[in-house]
Amino acid sequence: MASTSFRDLIDSDTPVVVDFYADWCGPCKMQGPILSQLKQSAGDQVRIVKIDIDKNQQLSTKLGVSSIPTIMIFQNGELKWQGVGVQTKQILQDQIQNLVEL
Repeated sequence: MASTSFRDLIDSDTPVVVDFYADWCGPCKMQGPILSQLKQSAGDQVRIVKIDIDKNQQLSTKLGVSSIPTIMIFQNGELKWQGVGVQTKQILQDQIQNLVEL
């Protein structure tokens, strides 16, 4: 993410799902395929960004990420929803549907 700041990433009309994870985290490995399924079904209605907490400790601390996986959904730069632990595709879809005008 060298050229793009976190603010630039989340400052979007399109909901941005941010997955805070670490390579050594078992539950984080379970979250990955769920996010892939979500992207397949939601398509352009959502952006998914994965952030490695070990490589982005300052950002993780600033956002109060204390457990992983932590999923945050941003829209227009605002935190709209946050969940800690593995989140199901249905939970994430429901949250995105609340933000996307059909």
